[in-house]
Amino acid sequence: MGSDVRAAQHMAHWGMFRASVSGGDVTEVHPDAGDENPSQVLGNVPGSVRHRSRIAGPAVRRGWLENGPGPSDRRGSDEFVAVSWDELTSLLATELRRVVDRYGNEAIYGGSYGWASAGRFHHAQSQVHRFLNCLGGYTRSVNSYSTGATSVVMPHVVGAHWKLFSRSTSWDVIAENTDLLVAFGGVPVKNTSINHGGTSNHPTEGALAALRARGGRIVTISPLRDDMTGEATWIAPIPGSDVAVMLGLAHVLVTENLHDTAFLDKYCTGYDTFERYLLGHTDGTPKTAAWAAQMSGLAEDTIAELAREMASRRTLVTVTWSLQRVKSGEQAPWMGLTLASMLGQIGIPGGGFGHGYGSMNEPGLAPVPYPLPTLPQGHNPVTTFIPVAAISDMLLNPGAEFDYNGDRMVYPDIRLVHWAGGNPFHHHQDLGRLRRAFARPDTVVVHDPYWTPMAKHADIVVPSTTSLERSDISCTRNDPLLVAMHPAVPRFANSRDDYDTFAAVAEKLGIAQEFTEGRTSDEWLRHLYRQWQGFLESSSVATPAFDDFWHDGSFRMATEDGLTLLEDYRRDPVAAPLRTPSGRIEIFSDVVDGYGYDDCAGHPTWYEPEEWLRGARAETFPLHLIANQPRTRLHSQLDHGATSQASKIQGREPIRLHPTAATARGIADGDVVRVFNDRGSCLAGAVLDDGMLDRVVQLSTGAWYDPEDPSDVGSMCKHGNPNVLTADVGASSLSQGCTGQHVLVQIERYDGELPPITAFDPPTLVTGTRSE
Repeated sequence: MGSDVRAAQHMAHWGMFRASVSGGDVTEVHPDAGDENPSQVLGNVPGSVRHRSRIAGPAVRRGWLENGPGPSDRRGSDEFVAVSWDELTSLLATELRRVVDRYGNEAIYGGSYGWASAGRFHHAQSQVHRFLNCLGGYTRSVNSYSTGATSVVMPHVVGAHWKLFSRSTSWDVIAENTDLLVAFGGVPVKNTSINHGGTSNHPTEGALAALRARGGRIVTISPLRDDMTGEATWIAPIPGSDVAVMLGLAHVLVTENLHDTAFLDKYCTGYDTFERYLLGHTDGTPKTAAWAAQMSGLAEDTIAELAREMASRRTLVTVTWSLQRVKSGEQAPWMGLTLASMLGQIGIPGGGFGHGYGSMNEPGLAPVPYPLPTLPQGHNPVTTFIPVAAISDMLLNPGAEFDYNGDRMVYPDIRLVHWAGGNPFHHHQDLGRLRRAFARPDTVVVHDPYWTPMAKHADIVVPSTTSLERSDISCTRNDPLLVAMHPAVPRFANSRDDYDTFAAVAEKLGIAQEFTEGRTSDEWLRHLYRQWQGFLESSSVATPAFDDFWHDGSFRMATEDGLTLLEDYRRDPVAAPLRTPSGRIEIFSDVVDGYGYDDCAGHPTWYEPEEWLRGARAETFPLHLIANQPRTRLHSQLDHGATSQASKIQGREPIRLHPTAATARGIADGDVVRVFNDRGSCLAGAVLDDGMLDRVVQLSTGAWYDPEDPSDVGSMCKHGNPNVLTADVGASSLSQGCTGQHVLVQIERYDGELPPITAFDPPTLVTGTRSE
């Protein structure tokens, strides 16, 4: 087969592109000409379709096939048996029926979580949830690893959480109006490569440059200097002390009478209660700039002078999602919103509050005013659910009680985990504990194109196609383009679309009509397109016929440009109240306070972190590791790709150290090091960088988990996955959100023989069926 530059657009989470193909694989990608700052992550696509880590056909773990369903500590180390599609679908249908009939639908965890496809129809999570609902339902998860704390606390405070991202102040408004951008956690442009449902443009860097060119000033508050690109004032606090810094700023505003009492009286409720805490009247500790300096390691004058400047200029306070991926993660966004309320600029163009800028390519982008084409998932009659980051707790503690958002809940007894899309060995914490948790169910089913760590821990492995091998439609709520995703290459080996797999299993279970509604994949695409057409035509917007759209490759929708967050609320708080009990911004929440949690009060509060450099644990593990998102891939996707691999050091994920910390440990640039604490250890490649505090190190998530001894759940990861180190604890009793951003570690140079990287090698696969 020769090379062919495809004329039709394709879409990935990190951008639009055209594909050159040869020999059944993509050889080059050509970013869309309309993208002002294309993502380098597109460089992972070439060679991805036929990579050795692809799952070539249906497979079943030998121990499960020979011994039947049941708990097993062999998951992750057992060999697999190749089976036919008919065998796989029969085994899966029989096991689903057994679990439902014996234990009920509550015993199935539809645990799919991840970014499996930018397409609206072949989105793996939507497919498995629709299928399980047709079967009678499943135990589900709520919220996300990225915003687990925010998504629970912000509805109490401002009436919603999604609005903070999807209807945030737009980048053009910020560039034209903001005088001072104070960015807690910075604005890490690397994270804006991606958006769920795809993205056609990357405007963040250009907007920041335009703000500077107009004379605006940027202050980035982060232990990592490169959390902001371009010219900015860098303030580097001790990791985990952001809330203390915000409280110190607030204290200066109050004691120097710089806060906007008129705004607080009209638009907020509960400020007086918070102010008593701020001034130390309730706990005896005034949150002064001097106190904040002691907590954060910053100079008192730095905090005080910044507070005065914030009060004197059009100021936008932003908080990244990373700051709520920690213990007490609810406090940073809540306090950031409180600080912005005290400045009184919420709802004014260029001022106010923002959450998530630099966390993905959604905040700051204009939304489309129409619903998107959506695969209906049906009704789930099972009411049982868990916060998404509680999967290990659930699997290890059936029947145990836990707190969540004011409720006392009980973990179900899960017998079957059905996973399609996503890799929890990227998202979840304490991977040794996660492996023990996945040993407990009777059956683990995984749909995946690749032999990811999750697939290697499955009993039934379903080989899925990638988006490059199928037709789909892509769009997202903050991008103007509806995109036709044409297949670039044929299906790899014996893989199948998840839809076809579920349709075959549904046929064996007698629910085929409910699942397919009599439609093929192509017929579903036309059906979803017609659904979307109806939304636009009801607004008198002309749309092309499906065949014309499919030929042209995309359709541009109108967007709601020039948004300012909560502008309508500021204009008329009576006509446009917030969806909170008071209808106003709740700096103090009677509802949260009424829950009586000792780890989440009714107003923003400083809770000393459990893992930080000022605590006793730092005497044993003296370096603070920040496990942030990688710049060379989306989560763990395509870690084997060229862009991701080019960043590795001797095949290991790079870890950045300050030269002072490296010298003290005899570590040189390019050395392989062992990173460890009392939870686990991993190897990584040292990169020396003075753009961080000297006791801070940075190791991105997403390296495929690669244990030195797959049979040992505590084995060292030889590839550099930091989640062998992070604690598997919830943010608080309120949200139970993910806390995987921060962890204390020690580092030493690794002088032993380097073990080979086997993360991308398939497991042992044999042919045959059950032993006689």
